[in-house]
Amino acid sequence: MNPSEKSTVDEIRARFDNDVDRFSNLETGQSATMDAPLVLDLITRVAAAHRPDAKDVLDIGCGAGNYTLKLLQRIAGMNCTLIDLSQPMLDRARQRVSEDGAQEITTIQGDIREVEIPDETFDVVMAAAVLHHLRDDADWKHVFQKIYQAMRPGGIFLVSDLVTSDLPAADQVQWKRYGEYLTNFRDDAYRQTVFDYIEKEDTPRSVLFQVDVCRKVGFRQVEVLHLNSCFGAYCAVK
Repeated sequence: MNPSEKSTVDEIRARFDNDVDRFSNLETGQSATMDAPLVLDLITRVAAAHRPDAKDVLDIGCGAGNYTLKLLQRIAGMNCTLIDLSQPMLDRARQRVSEDGAQEITTIQGDIREVEIPDETFDVVMAAAVLHHLRDDADWKHVFQKIYQAMRPGGIFLVSDLVTSDLPAADQVQWKRYGEYLTNFRDDAYRQTVFDYIEKEDTPRSVLFQVDVCRKVGFRQVEVLHLNSCFGAYCAVK
């Protein structure tokens, strides 16, 4: 599907406004995401190991706050800035994070491409299942540059997301594997439902593409943390 035919920001916001409860389970994460609990644990462990003295975290596309909650279990008393399109998601995230030892909490409703975030403020930046909504190369470079500028030197940027493969044969195999996972998790109808909203809503890119953008905007070190079928996780250090 042509990017111009994809869901609008308002359409994406409306879907998430009505899906808060599904994103509020710290143990299972998102059922349509392979290895969701594993990656949630992995990313927050790496963040805490790299910056055990972190004071400020930015959670982009925070949903109901799972990643910030998990990080607070490892680094208590952080100042938390939460960004999401959906105000109901932000309300749920604020409630949960405030009950789990956060210091100051700032919520920002909006699109990461458009919201203002301060320079050199964050020790940890996390983006889970959100960057696949970026549409073109200019979006990716703009957002990654903004994230880089928002981080303190030595800070760590961590991503988990739906991804593609640049090699067509590999991409075909990986999407087939993901379809089998969805069918085994529930049934063929569920697989089709998930694939339909990915086709309508998402424009994922490969991990290698994202690593390249990280390097172009200035990150000095990038590490791939996990890959399984159509899902990947990586981190980048400023």
